[in-house]
Amino acid sequence: MGRQHAHPEVSMHTPSLADYVVHLDRNDWPAVGELMLASAHKLAKMGADFLICPDNTIHQALPHVLPKSPLPWLHIAEVAAQHAVERGYRRIGITGTKWLVDSEVYPEKFAARGLQYVKPSAAERDECNRIIMDELVCSQFTPAGIAYFQQVIARMKDQGCDAVVLGCTEIPLIINDRNSPLPTLDSTRLLARAALKRAVESRAKAA
Repeated sequence: MGRQHAHPEVSMHTPSLADYVVHLDRNDWPAVGELMLASAHKLAKMGADFLICPDNTIHQALPHVLPKSPLPWLHIAEVAAQHAVERGYRRIGITGTKWLVDSEVYPEKFAARGLQYVKPSAAERDECNRIIMDELVCSQFTPAGIAYFQQVIARMKDQGCDAVVLGCTEIPLIINDRNSPLPTLDSTRLLARAALKRAVESRAKAA
């Protein structure tokens, strides 16, 4: 940015998580999209140039959002896929909430980049979702929860994966490159870096 401590201006808005979960439990993605659009319009009025959503799960609603959005979005799975390609990974394990893993958010973007992927089993999806929603979201970090995620990732490694995407904001609270059986793609961190890069480049072009 050219000056010490300088960074792009950042504005944030989010409804209550409870408002989202009501619609997630009903698989009502248009309603999830309306919550996202409400935030988008507020941020546009604040002067934002583009938008990001650090929540992997609700990216499922983006098809309902983009046609009505006042601003462009960076897609978290596209960012993760690009990073995987740059690192030379070819087969990626997908972890996250049950809503996310059941979706095509990552498979669609991975396939577009020629990447293969592995999802957790149905039982693993349920238990990972329980750990995320009942423990991690509530700041409960247990040895059993860590061990379970390590077990899931180890199975993905046995199935030929060479990296794993941490497809939920909370998973990096307990899993990282130091304790994961596979190299990790921290989707939220990668999205933040991509947003910073875009903001800095946009400012440089405007100067």
